[in-house]
Amino acid sequence: MADIPGHMRACLHSGKLAFLAILVSGGIVLQILACALYDNWWPMLTVIMYVLLPMPLLFLARSDGSSLFTESNSGWVNATKFLTGASAIGSIAIPAILKHAGVIGWGSLAMELSSFFVIVLSIMCYIRMSDDDEYSVL
Repeated sequence: MADIPGHMRACLHSGKLAFLAILVSGGIVLQILACALYDNWWPMLTVIMYVLLPMPLLFLARSDGSSLFTESNSGWVNATKFLTGASAIGSIAIPAILKHAGVIGWGSLAMELSSFFVIVLSIMCYIRMSDDDEYSVL
């Protein structure tokens, strides 16, 4: 990427940010549609998990995000992995429990799960983008 001119590199970085914004917006729209189309706002409980999902990554992870994908002996990294996994499972479990209890229908469950996968995809894209120096937050 060193041989690409500066203005093209800036355009590519802007495109990455735009793609990330579209993914997050799409996940939020699916979440709201799952509630609004079926006139049942119980699926909004998963928003709590969506807020909790990136928190361990932001607060407990070290400055290098690559340590999350490797085997480590650090207690903080292991706690981060555990809390992130627990909130991810909760994001899937809440709509499944609501469907099992008969509170929501199949369409709402499908939209909730697709919203979850879009939001997780956007988090993974953000982690991948944070490897670049310009977006380094982790």
